[in-house]
Amino acid sequence: KDLAKRFFILLHLFLTRHYERIELVFIRHHTVAKVVEEEEFFHSTESGGTIVSSALELTVEEIKERFPVDQWNIYIAQASDGDNWDSDSPRCKELLLTEILPRVQYYSYVEIEAEQPQSLWLQYEEAQASASNLALGRIRNRADIYPVLRELFAKKPSSMGTK
Repeated sequence: KDLAKRFFILLHLFLTRHYERIELVFIRHHTVAKVVEEEEFFHSTESGGTIVSSALELTVEEIKERFPVDQWNIYIAQASDGDNWDSDSPRCKELLLTEILPRVQYYSYVEIEAEQPQSLWLQYEEAQASASNLALGRIRNRADIYPVLRELFAKKPSSMGTK
């Protein structure tokens, strides 16, 4: 949790310092997801089993209710230790491909401290093969946080207008 919080703190600082008009939505989950205030997001010590699809389903609801895709540029960052019920990870991939990625400009997933890629990573990696707006990164220790953040959010050359 410490590495994920550090990742999100750096991302939060970057966003609030570089963009004037943004709206941040914080979603926490274990077996059930909920939208929380910034304070709770960064300071809650809640733990328990993990069903990641609950957070993705809530993300879809939030986008549909609050962020019409014709009016918002939507960017999502997710961090997890990758621990998820194996039966839930395919559902997460399905939600990403059918509900979330078609609605967002960019989605980044960071897996924290996993020695080997977990089932969630493997499903997201499969999704990435057909989704240019999905990026993945792995953080194993504090020294990895900034390089991964920088890589995930580096300006990519645009293919528009180039020959």
